[in-house]
Amino acid sequence: MTGTSASQPSYLDVTKGLFSWIFTLDHKRIGLLYLYTVGSFFLVGVILGVIMRLELFNPGADIIEAQTYNQVFTLHGVIMVFLFIIPSIPAVFGNFFLPIMLGTDDVAFPRINLMSWWLYVIGAIFALGTLIFGDGPADTGWTFYAPYSVKTGTNVSMTVLAAFVLGFSSILTGLNFIVTIHRLRAPGMGFNDMPLFSWALYATSWIQLLATPIIGITLLMILAERVLGIGLFDPAIGGDPILYQHLFWIYSHPAVYIMALPAMGIVSEIIPTFSQRTIFGYKAIAYSSMGIALVGYFVWGHHMFTSGMSGPSAWIFSLLTFFVAIPTSIKVFNWLATLYKGSIDIEVPLLYALAFIFNFLIGGLTGLVVGALAADVHLHDTYFVVGHFHYVMLGGTGFAFIGGLHYWFPKMWGKMYNKAVAKLAFAIIFIGLNILYFPMLILGVMGMPRRYYDYLPEFHTLNQVSTVGSWIMVTGLIIMLVNLFIAHKRGKKASDNPWNGITLEWQTKSPPPLYNFDKMPKLAKGGPYNYPNAKNS
Repeated sequence: MTGTSASQPSYLDVTKGLFSWIFTLDHKRIGLLYLYTVGSFFLVGVILGVIMRLELFNPGADIIEAQTYNQVFTLHGVIMVFLFIIPSIPAVFGNFFLPIMLGTDDVAFPRINLMSWWLYVIGAIFALGTLIFGDGPADTGWTFYAPYSVKTGTNVSMTVLAAFVLGFSSILTGLNFIVTIHRLRAPGMGFNDMPLFSWALYATSWIQLLATPIIGITLLMILAERVLGIGLFDPAIGGDPILYQHLFWIYSHPAVYIMALPAMGIVSEIIPTFSQRTIFGYKAIAYSSMGIALVGYFVWGHHMFTSGMSGPSAWIFSLLTFFVAIPTSIKVFNWLATLYKGSIDIEVPLLYALAFIFNFLIGGLTGLVVGALAADVHLHDTYFVVGHFHYVMLGGTGFAFIGGLHYWFPKMWGKMYNKAVAKLAFAIIFIGLNILYFPMLILGVMGMPRRYYDYLPEFHTLNQVSTVGSWIMVTGLIIMLVNLFIAHKRGKKASDNPWNGITLEWQTKSPPPLYNFDKMPKLAKGGPYNYPNAKNS
């Protein structure tokens, strides 16, 4: 039921004070709580990444030793994967905009929604607690591969406990979104009338709900072996380390799509808005999200081609990996078809969406390379994998997150940022990212192994180029953050619909009122992207 009072206060003005925020049941405020916490951990992860790149600027030990390096890159991975990439888009923009896009007041379970944020905070405290307790952060890498993870004296137990708690936060968010989509859509809104961002969140939520328990149980098994000495993964006491890899990647490859699918949903919102054109192939984009979510469960074995796997199993997993490219390609084709003959407005969100397509294509195509059995044997555990992973995660999901932030910023705070400065920041970030990660692909082909804090002299020049790229990208991020901060404090008032969008979030005030709408929103005739004046031929 939507609000009916024409004088509803903004969600930002209803109540003031810290406790009104950390105990709020308003999905919009919870979205902002996630934004501030997720954003803070992203900055911590960036700082750790820069420290790693500084160490790799020259061969040998420069600023940190090998053990410290292992701990830094483990903490970098844990923070970026579990505290930023996985929760970022669903928890921030999903919480804030899903109910508004569906034309309802809130998510299905507001208290569970708040609990999921509290669980996120508790998990984060456990992760950062490794810095001050025991022998310091884990040094296993974010994958916690056994048997080393059950033998090392570093603080692995607290780290896996952190990931375990964060898993519950992810499950609760996914459950909330599924029920919200099924039960709380506006009258007359069928599944094929939902915005594509809602479809992406729906597919993602099923992965969160079904896959996350697997990693939770696996992490508990690590704890059981470390604390109780049960021989699960350590071959010295009867365990099987390959079993751990299977269990880890059965979750962690679908988790890639927990990260990527919401990003694709944001791109599917931005492109029709700034093309002012009905989205090409709505059902193809919507159903391909479900296809990615389904196929993603059956490809985990490509992470283990060199671990010991039968020939038939290896080529079956390699073949299945290529199937994932089909629904992804469908999305890219339809995005480009939407842009074709559109009335394109080159605004900052569109720049990030186009950069997402560029970066994600590099990440996706290199993913097919490592998914190919013959190529992976040579490229596995090289810097090629590091470059591929970061093109998908930061170049893809990260750019979509920043693009979504610029797209919905006027709606969230009712302020407008400096567009010229935002475009400058985009250019610097984009250039820096490619200078940072593309050399890693070349280094991998040359044979440089990943997870090493030292390297041979022939890898020196490209490592220096990569490190300089990190400086450029960080410069762009700082400019972007300062620009948004200034806009938040004293930016010009934004109109209710600055981008001329037609999905439901653009039918309410900026910032939205407490109950999202002053009156029942009207669904667009012909679907959520049927721009009346568009040239759709």
